[in-house]
Amino acid sequence: MEIELAKCDCCGLKEDCTKDYINEVKGNFEGKWLCGLCSEAVRYEVNRGKQFLGMEEAVKAHMSFCGNFKSNNPAVHVADGMRQMLRRRSGDLSSNSSSQYTTSISTSQLS
Repeated sequence: MEIELAKCDCCGLKEDCTKDYINEVKGNFEGKWLCGLCSEAVRYEVNRGKQFLGMEEAVKAHMSFCGNFKSNNPAVHVADGMRQMLRRRSGDLSSNSSSQYTTSISTSQLS
């Protein structure tokens, strides 16, 4: 399977996806590729049924909403924060895992 980098047409978040998945998402959202968070927001608006008539209007409204907050998009900030946290944690685990394991063995042998 070939992996491509897909960029959300709403918020700009980038994800690695297969071509089949990219095409499936575009088929669901009027030819636009939306990340998971934006696609859920659009589906919510469509299912709410009060304000929007259909998928096309919901996608346009969400794209407009994201456009207003492009530089200060909460989804992008959350994703960046999670990425930084995971990088720090993976660095901590690789450098400390052997010492934590040794310490737990030493302590249990003393008892």
